[in-house]
Amino acid sequence: MAEKLGIAGSGTIATGLAAVGSITGEVILWARSDASAERATAAIEKFASRLEGADTSKVTVTTDQTALGAATYLVEAVSEDYDVKTPLLKTLAELAGPDAILSTTTSSLSIEKLAELSGLGDRFVGLHVFNPVPLMKLVEVIYPAAATDATKERTRALVEALGKTGVEVPDTPGFVVNRLLFPYLFDAVKLMEETGLDAKSIDTCMKLGAGHPMGPLALLDLVGLDVSKAIGEMISTDIPGLVDEKIAAGELGRKTGSGMYPPRD
Repeated sequence: MAEKLGIAGSGTIATGLAAVGSITGEVILWARSDASAERATAAIEKFASRLEGADTSKVTVTTDQTALGAATYLVEAVSEDYDVKTPLLKTLAELAGPDAILSTTTSSLSIEKLAELSGLGDRFVGLHVFNPVPLMKLVEVIYPAAATDATKERTRALVEALGKTGVEVPDTPGFVVNRLLFPYLFDAVKLMEETGLDAKSIDTCMKLGAGHPMGPLALLDLVGLDVSKAIGEMISTDIPGLVDEKIAAGELGRKTGSGMYPPRD
């Protein structure tokens, strides 16, 4: 039986997941405000237009948080910050039905700690999906110690139904991908600082020389420099001064129009 997804959040990860989820079943997405709900609806429609089998009629976008109580599989997808996630996870745990599973899309925070804070450790999961969700096939899956076999079985079935490859990874800062990826991304920034080489040149070298689909500096801009810094701090890697300068100037990457790359004409 298909899970009914309940997604708390209205950003890129949340809306991408909602579009993918509509292929297999019903989705409820909660946004904090009417404006956020409107943006989320537009984003879901855009994602769905490029996804075979996506059905936006199966997606309900609402500002009524209690509507999430009807979901069988809840997904928290808000900012990468304990102070933001913790109260929301506690609320979701209270709304969750007796058999509902609660998950988080965190990319670097401790799953064990979030599970404990939520109060729903036996039915808690870390689901690190990647941006853009419709295109990226990997899901890093992390279980707290208390997770039941039923929680694990349903999670594996959900990941497969979403058309993703799930890899169960340890609950270590950054898990696997970010632990390896972000030191490399920040090394590219350090190279800019040391040599004066521009972002496009560095990215071209890595795309054509190493076969990467996207260069490290373009990827930082896609993720967002503020989010990237938070992840870097979680995995205890050095943050280049240029990243701090860009953040202070409000140049966070694609979402603000400029970051490691200058504004586009």
